[in-house]
Amino acid sequence: MLDKTIYKQIFKSSFDAPIDVEFWDGEKVSYGQGDPIATIILHEVIPIKDIMAHASLTFGEAYMDGKIEIKGNLQELVKIAYDSKESFLNGSKFSKLIPKHSHSENKSKADVQSHYDIGNDFYNMWLDPTMTYSCAYFVSEKDTLEDAQWNKVRHILNKLHAQSGETLLDIGCGWGTLLFTAAKEYNLEATGVTLSQQQYDFVSNKIKEEGLESRVHVYLEDYRELKDTYDHVTSVGMFEHVGKENLGEYFNQVNNLLTENGTALIHGITGQHDGAGVDAWINKYIFPGGYIPNLAENVGHIIDASLQVDDIEPLRRHYQKTLEIWTTNFHKVEEEVISKYGERFYRMWDLYLQACAGSFEAGNIDVVQYLLTKGPSGTNLPMTRSYIYHADVASGVK
Repeated sequence: MLDKTIYKQIFKSSFDAPIDVEFWDGEKVSYGQGDPIATIILHEVIPIKDIMAHASLTFGEAYMDGKIEIKGNLQELVKIAYDSKESFLNGSKFSKLIPKHSHSENKSKADVQSHYDIGNDFYNMWLDPTMTYSCAYFVSEKDTLEDAQWNKVRHILNKLHAQSGETLLDIGCGWGTLLFTAAKEYNLEATGVTLSQQQYDFVSNKIKEEGLESRVHVYLEDYRELKDTYDHVTSVGMFEHVGKENLGEYFNQVNNLLTENGTALIHGITGQHDGAGVDAWINKYIFPGGYIPNLAENVGHIIDASLQVDDIEPLRRHYQKTLEIWTTNFHKVEEEVISKYGERFYRMWDLYLQACAGSFEAGNIDVVQYLLTKGPSGTNLPMTRSYIYHADVASGVK
């Protein structure tokens, strides 16, 4: 059968580590030497023309639908597929042009709400108590996920060298952990914006519960509509949503929102190689309109926006570990998720979390913190970066 012949070639070129494959007709084939890290079970024929058109989308949907079953380490399977230059995830014969996406304000709002407005209850099942849905910062092997998320927030605020009484804007504020920490521990007047109704309601209620109306503010608003300026701007896991065509506008707006010599800490997923920046399956099911820029793209836009770089810190291993813990947490609530959202939804998110962990482990993607100044680099910052680590210790970053 031609389909099976092509499948065998795909598997042979995609995995450098040993795997087993069970085909729909019962045939079993082993690839590589040694004990297999995983067994791929194909319960039915998936048309080769669909794989050739969009490999990750086709395999992702097949996994969601139960047409493909993985026994073993899914994260490691994805990792070795990225390691192989001839893999269906990397090979040029499977690559397609980057699709164009609308990023109007209405479309951006719809995209964000499709992901973040699944419901706070869903994220509460498997995130840590801070409700932080971004890369944590592990200083010690003993750090819990919650420890590491607090580390991340304080590490960001310490990099800014923020002074009591100054103002801070958080673009894409999530469930507000950074906002509340900035106000309560650093005595900043903190403002957040989000396009997620669920996140806006959560933060608004917490502001009232904690009596912080004079020090913490949140708006359900597109960051492009903001007019005020702030001493500091933070943005965590945000620029991945703006789209390739809007990255320049994003960094220009960061510049517009800063006071002269103000500082910004921009934290986001970044590639450290040339690549499409778009995965068809993730774009359809997880992050509509998403785009992962590479390091050169972002630095180019930073320069074009008249911002200057103070520090760049890659945190790839930290996000890999964050995703691995999220996956463990997610597996613990499997029955609850399936009961509420269905098995297909569970398989979708399980694939997403493990595939992302594998992608970070392979170095296919990274996450980077950019410390930026509006004005000459380092103005209003200490002469060396040692201030960051002294402040980390003082603020409890372990």
